[in-house]
Amino acid sequence: MSTDRASSRVEELSLEELEADGDLAADYLEGLLDIADLDGDLDIDVAGGRAYVSVTGGDQDLERLATPDTVQALQDLTRLAVQAKTGRFTRLVIDIGGSRDARAVELNGMVDAAIAQIAAGRDEVELEPMSSYERKLVHDEVASRGYYSESRGEGRGRRLIVSRA
Repeated sequence: MSTDRASSRVEELSLEELEADGDLAADYLEGLLDIADLDGDLDIDVAGGRAYVSVTGGDQDLERLATPDTVQALQDLTRLAVQAKTGRFTRLVIDIGGSRDARAVELNGMVDAAIAQIAAGRDEVELEPMSSYERKLVHDEVASRGYYSESRGEGRGRRLIVSRA
């Protein structure tokens, strides 16, 4: 089993703690949006042991923040801000302007292409480096299609290898 699937090692938080993490994250992001003079509506949700904070609405300026690298950087900063307030690690997920849904579609396309290559005779297919959250999504998608995936590499170069089950 890969270290990406080590969620059992992370302390499970109560619903109240997850909601508090979401509130702290929303406050932090609201402050950043104010500093940058950007408009946006903040929505908080809790699902699957994670707090999700989405920034929606706003204008075209908000779209500049919706790139995968920028969203990941904002998520990392927000996690650190929440951790500084609570004293514990948080697995919250930040979404800007629907970028996570758009990225999930891209990731599913990568899985489609990898499985097609395996069906055509390749033993395994190496995907591009991605964040731990994205790797989890791909692990789940690959498994749901009856294939196997594992993570290889370290840090920002960590990537998934897809193969037959």
